[in-house]
Amino acid sequence: FGETGLHHIHTFTHFFLVFFWVASIWKCVTVSLTAYFLFLLRPPEGRRVDCVRRWKVWQHLSNYFPIKLVKTAELSPSRNYILGCHPHGIISMGAFACFSTESCGFAQAFPGVRSTLAILAGLFRLPIYRDYIMSAGMRPVSRHSLEYMLTRRGVGNAVVIIVGGAEESLACAPGINTVVMRNRKGFVRLALECGADLVPVYSFGENELYKQVVLPEGSWGRRLQALFKQIMGFAPCLFLGERWLFLPYRTPITTVVGSPISVPKLQSPTEERVDHYHTLYMEALTELFHKHKAGCGLADTHKLQII
Repeated sequence: FGETGLHHIHTFTHFFLVFFWVASIWKCVTVSLTAYFLFLLRPPEGRRVDCVRRWKVWQHLSNYFPIKLVKTAELSPSRNYILGCHPHGIISMGAFACFSTESCGFAQAFPGVRSTLAILAGLFRLPIYRDYIMSAGMRPVSRHSLEYMLTRRGVGNAVVIIVGGAEESLACAPGINTVVMRNRKGFVRLALECGADLVPVYSFGENELYKQVVLPEGSWGRRLQALFKQIMGFAPCLFLGERWLFLPYRTPITTVVGSPISVPKLQSPTEERVDHYHTLYMEALTELFHKHKAGCGLADTHKLQII
């Protein structure tokens, strides 16, 4: 072939090898990413890692406000529970610290009971972040996921649901104690179908973490927030913090866990049964609020508004 021909063959061989190497790497990356994203489509069955819940950073987080967990009654490890946590606030910091980490001592306060915070299902479609929230013991707030925890994971499970959700976050502001649950009965029906006791929880100080611009009902801004919430599953709140406008204020948060309401297991609960236990739950939550509000820094004039 001559020197020129051999040089071209040598160059072509190098090019082919490099191309083959790049194609092999790209193929491995493509297959790995495809497998990972297909895995994201599966409902997570949980990969709880207790050491993640005990990271030292969570203790620093709780000490920043500080956040405290108050126990008012025993939770038996021979039962399953649905803990309704109120209010949502902007970021539900009390619920996160108390039930997704061990910085507030949940395992010591309720030995044998495993807390699981139910959060927005869409967060489990975010690569990497999904793996973290699963290792922290969080699960999607979906019927399939909650039924799995309450029927197929034995006993001693405490599923924490922030009942008011995104709608409640739009009504939170310092000095306001409003919870959205009068027409939210799905968690009560689930408790009856699974035979899980209901436990009211209130986080005093949660609404004081940020100053929010609460838009009036019927305004165009509130309608846009409602539309965004309907599409994305969460509401865009207009809020301000103390540092760089987004860090929360250092306000103490006291998360009080109330007494369990015994709930029977019914395969097909009637609307009357659901309404009955829903009313019992609202009464228990109201009693919990008024019993502990003075000890948590609220004046006697503060009332709990349920909408």
